[in-house]
Amino acid sequence: MLIRRENPGDIDTVAEVHRQAFDGDAPLEVGLVTRLRSSDAWIPQLSLVAELAGSVTGHVCLTRATVDSTDVLALGPIGVLPDLQRDGVGSALMHAALGGADARDEPLVALLGHLDYYPRFGFVSGTSVGIEPDQPSWSSHFQVRRLARWNPGITGTFRYAAPFYDL
Repeated sequence: MLIRRENPGDIDTVAEVHRQAFDGDAPLEVGLVTRLRSSDAWIPQLSLVAELAGSVTGHVCLTRATVDSTDVLALGPIGVLPDLQRDGVGSALMHAALGGADARDEPLVALLGHLDYYPRFGFVSGTSVGIEPDQPSWSSHFQVRRLARWNPGITGTFRYAAPFYDL
């Protein structure tokens, strides 16, 4: 398996990965990635694909977000073709994305996600470190991963990039 930066030729394949991963003709994740790509939150170096035998089989992206006035990152969506789920593709994408964020000296990655999956990558409840999502209904699944540049003074309200609110 190769984890690499997404390139322009991957856009349609990435959309298909998310269609299949999220089980639908037009799941929200496909439109979200399209809107993120055209926003100022998009970080091309942090849009990664997993490739097996020359085919894209998974995708993850990290985009700009904020905790009050501090720039941080948001993870998502992440998707893997259904036949390859539970085979390590998602884990490889997660490790590569977190490593890339850390290498860019980002302080924090946040996400909304399954409480049994993301803690294995070091994610903890955002509220446990003083960060709340701007949508109170997200609190139960809102998680953060502190990176090497983490500063305990980063507290407050987390806000995704605008495309996340257009869903």
